[in-house]
Amino acid sequence: MEHVLIAVIAGCEIGFWIVLAAGLAARYPLRLRRTGAALLLCVPLVDLVLLAATAVDLRGGATAGTGHGLAAAYLGYSVAFGHSMVRWADERFAHRFAGGPPPRGKPKYGGARTRYEWREFGKATLATAIACGLLLAMIVLVDDPGRTEALSAWTARLGTVLAIWSIWPISHTLWPAKPKDREEDRVRRG
Repeated sequence: MEHVLIAVIAGCEIGFWIVLAAGLAARYPLRLRRTGAALLLCVPLVDLVLLAATAVDLRGGATAGTGHGLAAAYLGYSVAFGHSMVRWADERFAHRFAGGPPPRGKPKYGGARTRYEWREFGKATLATAIACGLLLAMIVLVDDPGRTEALSAWTARLGTVLAIWSIWPISHTLWPAKPKDREEDRVRRG
């Protein structure tokens, strides 16, 4: 049954991008703003499908495994980063199909880059908290330590991911990137 849940996770990821693309296509190239807005509001429903599938599987007597932990991680990151991903795609569609401004990239230097890295780390922290909350909820829901042993290991995995992620904001705080001096570049080339 584990492979079915992993297939549902993959289907939800594909579904996320399909619903997002349909919403943006309706909004910009087709100029159906209300339809596009309605489709974009459906993006979080994909997460609800995964949540329901995971709960049904566990309530049906399944022993928690990799798929259940992965589902919690996916849901946590989807909730924490979903809005940013929708905004990222929206900027590109608006630029391409509606004459919008060029998409913003991440800042390259200085304090702006440091703030960006800490903001992304904050989202990762929120994602980890949501995922760990879901893992705990699954453990409580099943109420059988023998069937939920694998879920406890996922909290350590998620903590490790967050610890590794912290390298970027910490390094940008201690050693902020600086623009290369154009004069230095000319001297080196020349």
